[in-house]
Amino acid sequence: MTGATNVDVDVVVVGAGAGGLAAALAVADQGKSVVVLEKLERAGGNSALSTGSIPAAASRLQVEAGVEDSPEQMAADLLAQSGPHEAEDLTRVLSEESGPLVDWLVDTHHVELLLIKDYKHVGHSVHRLHAPPSRRGADLVRDMVTACNLAGIDILLSNPVKELITEGDAVVGVVVAGDRLEPYEIRCNSVILASNGFAANKDLVNEWLPAVSGVEYFGAHGSTGEALQWGLEQGGYLRNIGAYQGYAAVAYPHGSILSWTTIEMGAVLVTEHGGRLGDESIGYSGFAQAVADSGLPCFVVFDTRIRDHAAKEDEFAELIDAGGVRELNSIAELVDFIGADEADLSRTLESYSSAARGESEDAFGRQSFGMAPLAFPLCASRVTPGVFHTQGGLAVDDHGQVLRSDGDFVSGLFAVGGVAAGISGQSGGRGYSSGNGLLAAAGLGRLAGIAASQTA
Repeated sequence: MTGATNVDVDVVVVGAGAGGLAAALAVADQGKSVVVLEKLERAGGNSALSTGSIPAAASRLQVEAGVEDSPEQMAADLLAQSGPHEAEDLTRVLSEESGPLVDWLVDTHHVELLLIKDYKHVGHSVHRLHAPPSRRGADLVRDMVTACNLAGIDILLSNPVKELITEGDAVVGVVVAGDRLEPYEIRCNSVILASNGFAANKDLVNEWLPAVSGVEYFGAHGSTGEALQWGLEQGGYLRNIGAYQGYAAVAYPHGSILSWTTIEMGAVLVTEHGGRLGDESIGYSGFAQAVADSGLPCFVVFDTRIRDHAAKEDEFAELIDAGGVRELNSIAELVDFIGADEADLSRTLESYSSAARGESEDAFGRQSFGMAPLAFPLCASRVTPGVFHTQGGLAVDDHGQVLRSDGDFVSGLFAVGGVAAGISGQSGGRGYSSGNGLLAAAGLGRLAGIAASQTA
């Protein structure tokens, strides 16, 4: 690409989540000028609502902890979880990028991440999740914003992009306009779209993801899909558009996630009728559809040992403090809380306990039971299923550049995170491995930032 003449800045990044912030830092590292435009009043998007977990193979922290891992093993794990899909090359690229990404964030930009050894979570055969000590994505975003400030990167909040500026087949800038903002243009050599997916846009969900059109959305309000539509207008096309990341256990009515560590440590999910819906260990995203399809009030049942273990996570500890975890000392109290028939609920729990003790096969094929069998005093939380973000998006190359349906690419246009096709399978929620969203955001964001700098 030849680039625009009389540019105001080398690269414009649209969106101030982890993907956009990583892209901006990568541009600044290359000595190029960059500005981040965020339509909302604060940075973060879905990244701030996550646990801040980035999976990485062969990071410095992994090596120091003696964890044997490799990008090849990580890619194999992710593909085993996702199954075949339309962006498998990105799975391999992001697995290769993952270790250098975390090292770069920690060592170069002083983002506080720790290797999580308490759990592996869905889709990972070894400990490779790296997260803030709090397990809060808001803290990851805070550290990345601080790094951007130190690098002299302007992050302009409440500055929504309304359209792209093109010259011929090239994207050469953006138009910014808001309710209280006079329209203005920024000319640049490259635009990196990092404004997440489309789960907050009901019309697009109905069109592209009808399987979850009736499931409540718990993600960031800014995920309205306009960036995907801009890419399509430039000749781009979609991949893996039917994939999403759901969550089977959003605490009701609190709205915060019930830590999936409870399930991995042996919790079981039952309906108000006292029965189970399937193998809960397939993962929080994969199991969300079963909970949604049931149409029933559901409850996660665990014991105080599991509660205390999971309480290391700040959000779960806050849920406990808010009364979202009920401690129950007898089957009668549990029945009263759930509303199930005592005989049905007792039969379900005893069958599960028998499988956990190795005395019988689990009725749904569950193989991992953590600390189970469960013992009184028990705990229970009412939960509801939710969608957190979409995993399909624009087709991109290994550097995040938007591909055209004719096989060429859109000059000057990159897409990362929820705007780009994800690596969580072709459709549904079962292909999601923990951290896929942040890996695709920050990992591809860094690669796009480097590539966009070279075009400048």
